Amino acid sequence: MVAGERRGRASPLARCRGWSLWRLPRAVLVYVLAVEAVAVVAVAAVAGLTPVTGRHWAWFGVLAAAAVVHFEAARGLERVREVAAEGSPYAHPQSIWLFAGVLVLPPPLVAALVAVSYGYGWLRIYRRSPLHRKVFSAATVLLACWSAGAILLVAHPDPALPHAAQLTGPVDLGALVAAGVTYWLVNLALVVGAILLSTPARPGRDVLGPLSQQLVIAASIGLGTGLAVVLVTAPWVVPVLVVTMLGMHLGLLLPVYRTAARVDGKTGALTSVAWTERAAAELARSAATGAPMAVLLLDLDHFSDINNTRGHLAGDHALRAVAAELRRQVRDDDLVGRWGGEEFVVLLPGADATAARQAAERIRAAVRTPLTDVPATGGRDVDDLRITASLGVAAYPVHGDTVDRLLLAADTALYRAKNNGRDRVETAPAG
Repeated sequence: MVAGERRGRASPLARCRGWSLWRLPRAVLVYVLAVEAVAVVAVAAVAGLTPVTGRHWAWFGVLAAAAVVHFEAARGLERVREVAAEGSPYAHPQSIWLFAGVLVLPPPLVAALVAVSYGYGWLRIYRRSPLHRKVFSAATVLLACWSAGAILLVAHPDPALPHAAQLTGPVDLGALVAAGVTYWLVNLALVVGAILLSTPARPGRDVLGPLSQQLVIAASIGLGTGLAVVLVTAPWVVPVLVVTMLGMHLGLLLPVYRTAARVDGKTGALTSVAWTERAAAELARSAATGAPMAVLLLDLDHFSDINNTRGHLAGDHALRAVAAELRRQVRDDDLVGRWGGEEFVVLLPGADATAARQAAERIRAAVRTPLTDVPATGGRDVDDLRITASLGVAAYPVHGDTVDRLLLAADTALYRAKNNGRDRVETAPAG
């Protein structure tokens, strides 16, 4: 029995060969490994510049404990934020503790703090994400910390004092700002580089992600600076400051989390329940003002063939791409929802049947653009993925005076589009 179990176990070498890291495209793999190697060399190069003292260990303990408490307090919130940011740089407020570490800790303990933060985060929150992503993210942050520390070292060459204790005037403020900007830019540039190599056809604005992600980093750097100064000058105030930071984070983002929980994790579109609630509110507004409103129902043609021939990873890729294209083609006030497996629904406030038909035709044409870098089961090379969509259009009040009636009218038009050959738009007949 024991011998059989041993024969059934994969060797360490076989397990290493099975890592998802090795399935990355060659250019991405080389880039990822190069960044990680440079991070290790950079940290090792400055490891002996500042001797590690008992005070440093005490500060490290405080920052590491704060990082762990932060993760535990915001587990659900940060998991949703990471899913929503899929495919663009994900900014975690852990930079509060990491940038504070740059200002008070020697390089080896900064590296240890990054390892604690990313290791604990992966174990408790991001376990479903490939480990190599978190290792790469940790490497980019290490290089960002190293770059920021190099700038501060030029301004404060005395290793006996932490940088936070040497902020005494405008010159130091300039060095601090330069270090913060460098920390942000190095991390952002390295992550964006990996994303562009993985999906070179994506527009740059999509890769950068929303401005809110970058504002999180800017705020974290500022709060980290304040924490570092307090840690050096008035350490007894640190617990109050940590509680305040956690309260601000959760208090400001928890409403966003509740909203995000109503977002489909795979596509970033609203769930059907959330979309219906929002659509009902918009319909009531249209009824009160007399403004028109339209509903589009979109279904991907022969979607099951994608899953059957290329695998579910390719299907998921197609769903995300279509959802992203829908958001690009509609206005900010329009509502995009995922209605079913491969069905999406769009609400167009203020649009009549003619304007909605034009929007639907624009969406149909955009969806037909071939998708590149589509993953395939077994890692086999495949051609670009070409998909089409059929759409049904219904408008208030011509085709219905409730959300359900509008959806029924749009669904009827959608099936007419399917029956008439697919890859087309049909408008519901007037009721």
